[in-house]
Amino acid sequence: MSQKRTDKELLVKGIKHIAYTIALMFLAPGVIYQAFKNQGHPLYWPVLILGFIFAIAAIVMAFYSLKLIMESLFGKKTKK
Repeated sequence: MSQKRTDKELLVKGIKHIAYTIALMFLAPGVIYQAFKNQGHPLYWPVLILGFIFAIAAIVMAFYSLKLIMESLFGKKTKK
């Protein structure tokens, strides 16, 4: 019975991506809030769209970073 070890490099990469995800999770609502606070400003729509892009990026990064951490702990899934 062979025991797999944790891929430490991949784990560190996943943790770094989690840090970026957390930053995006705080940045996106702040940008969206600022856009709604300044609805009369000419840059309202670009700032609102940028906030939604940050929010979508946070969700995508969360799934990607969790995938990296799972791969580092359990190894890559192999097809038979």
